[in-house]
Amino acid sequence: MTNMNNSTNDFASRILGNVARVLVGKEDVTRLALAGILGGGHLLLEDAPGTGKTMLARALAVSLGLGFKRVQFTPDLLPSDITGVSVYRAATATFEFVPGPIFTGVLLADEINRATPKTQSALLEAMGEGQVTESGVTHRLRQPFVVIATQNPIEHEGTFRLPEAQLDRFLVKLSVGYPSEVEEAEMLGRLQERHPIESLGPVSDAAELEAGRAAVRHVHVAPEVRAYIAGLVAKTREHPDLALGAGPRASLALQSVAQALSMLAGRGFVIPDDVKRAASSVLGHRLVLRTEARLRGLTSAEVVDNVLGQVPVPVEATTA
Repeated sequence: MTNMNNSTNDFASRILGNVARVLVGKEDVTRLALAGILGGGHLLLEDAPGTGKTMLARALAVSLGLGFKRVQFTPDLLPSDITGVSVYRAATATFEFVPGPIFTGVLLADEINRATPKTQSALLEAMGEGQVTESGVTHRLRQPFVVIATQNPIEHEGTFRLPEAQLDRFLVKLSVGYPSEVEEAEMLGRLQERHPIESLGPVSDAAELEAGRAAVRHVHVAPEVRAYIAGLVAKTREHPDLALGAGPRASLALQSVAQALSMLAGRGFVIPDDVKRAASSVLGHRLVLRTEARLRGLTSAEVVDNVLGQVPVPVEATTA
């Protein structure tokens, strides 16, 4: 376990340190984002403009040594603009598939809610099954493949709300947040001459990330912790302020992210604090508030906090 801890701590410190060169004071959100990627999932970043959503996506892609492509989602964007299209070649009298930007390591779907539902749904097969089907032919995506989508929670005109089925495909939903005054002053100094992203280089590679994902699946989860996860998710299904609670995929997601957080902390077993730390980011976007709860100004994060306060924390040993 010591060797694994040393290797994990080294991996985490390299990634977190490299991203910190670009984003000041955002280690917590970076750690959760990295946990989501190690958990084999995709990320949704929802925050006001200018808070560093795109920079976080770019810095993670560069740090992990993955290819990076950005697509600006707009109402006139077509599904084929993302997935690719078959082009007829007169010289050979055949159709040739021209891959779209989705064939990369990290795809930044910028302002995903500005595209039409048809275009948004073009991502579903790729996110869920790691493949794209065009003209009846299936094309596998090279792994690892990660979608990092962004959306602005303030503007609603000209946007198309992501349906619950697609929100459920995102393992975690995060907010970067504004920096403190001290952090913002440090950021101004760093960016005075040129942006640090221009000189950022990889500190890992796809093989190490795939090995990390495999290791996450072997992090021990005690029966008591599994019962705790199931209890939290079940509690959302009977919460009076929710029209729709979290489904079984949420339980799997919560366990995966908790395992990844545990591994990043250098532990080979999940503790309840890992689950609690992941809960809001994993469960919040999967919950649907009742209309009266929204009118009272209640948020999904507050409901998750309430649920965490209702379910007893296991005190049994959690080590393997």
